Amino acid sequence: MATLTTAGVATAMTGRRIITFRHKVFDPVMTASLSTRMASTTSLTISLSKPLFHKPMIIVPLKCRRTIIPVRAMSSTNETSPLPGLPIDLRGKRAFVAGVADDNGYGWAIAKSLAAAGAEILLGTWVPALNIFESSLRRGKFDKSRVLPDGSLMEITKVYPMDAVFDCPEDVPEDIKTNKRYAGSSNWTVKELAESVKQDFGSIDILVHSLANGPEVVKPLLETSRNGYLAAISASSYSFISLLQNFIPIMNPGGATISLTYIASERIIPGYGGGMSSAKAALESDTRVLAFEAGRKHKIRVNTISAGPLRSRAAKAIGFIDMMIDYSSANAPLQKEVTAEEVGNAAAFLVSPLASAITGTVVYVDNGLNAMGVGVDSPLFESLNIPKAN
Repeated sequence: MATLTTAGVATAMTGRRIITFRHKVFDPVMTASLSTRMASTTSLTISLSKPLFHKPMIIVPLKCRRTIIPVRAMSSTNETSPLPGLPIDLRGKRAFVAGVADDNGYGWAIAKSLAAAGAEILLGTWVPALNIFESSLRRGKFDKSRVLPDGSLMEITKVYPMDAVFDCPEDVPEDIKTNKRYAGSSNWTVKELAESVKQDFGSIDILVHSLANGPEVVKPLLETSRNGYLAAISASSYSFISLLQNFIPIMNPGGATISLTYIASERIIPGYGGGMSSAKAALESDTRVLAFEAGRKHKIRVNTISAGPLRSRAAKAIGFIDMMIDYSSANAPLQKEVTAEEVGNAAAFLVSPLASAITGTVVYVDNGLNAMGVGVDSPLFESLNIPKAN
């Protein structure tokens, strides 16, 4: 491609000779089609038998000098080539995702999105569920769920046994130590877990907390025991503090953490009891405080995702998950079910360099349900003709 500059105008040459004259652009092919219409006034002669730079003679009739002949812009890139983008790039990053025991929860979806962005994946699985989970992985039961956008399978570098309720071996009661479901596993307290990851890999960049448990979750708060309440707080919120305490020494500066919360932390959700609403409120409060402390001392970002209801195995244990999904679909601004993939993608963004200035934040991934003040599916609103999804 050559470039001709005449009278201050630069013209791209792409296989057809284009003459610039007095700030008018003339394309020989297009100009030739005008010769018939202009023949009755005068003749239009363009000499192209010689090279363009040999001053060809151009005769333009007076009445045509104001005519602007359009020339289609020629793109310098192929229209089928990929458009410039802003990708989530986690190549070279290592993530530890705590609380994955199957392939249909938010923890799995987050791990999958991180893997799709290029991160190396380490998982922490509750000790009693470890054998079944690892067996399912080996037998290919999760292969369909492991497929990434490029067609490859998510690789899980290592699965660690863990129980985030216990910080160190001294905290483990005798009945747990002798429980047959824990037999054959070792180094599963939070402190031992972090030490094992350090020994195996040296450091991590991303820490994901995707675990919760409330033994009395089906009980109203007024009927919840002290032990049930404290157990919910211990497993669902303090466990995040413990994980960060023990993993932050091996987290690279600029790293990030993600936890999962629920709208029951700030709104009344009947049926979500046993202290779980309190545990989620504590988790969100801790997110803000830990963002300050971990940010100042270690340059680590701390955020939490308030996810909409999902038909996961853990959620089904509550007993009313289908009703909550139906309610969300009827009342949220976006009338659809939240998918685990949507939460996973939000997590991948939050731990990526694209979110480098976001910390101490609750990010809602719930189709906007958190913004609603009333349930618009109530008969009281029938006369308002509120739009509904088809």
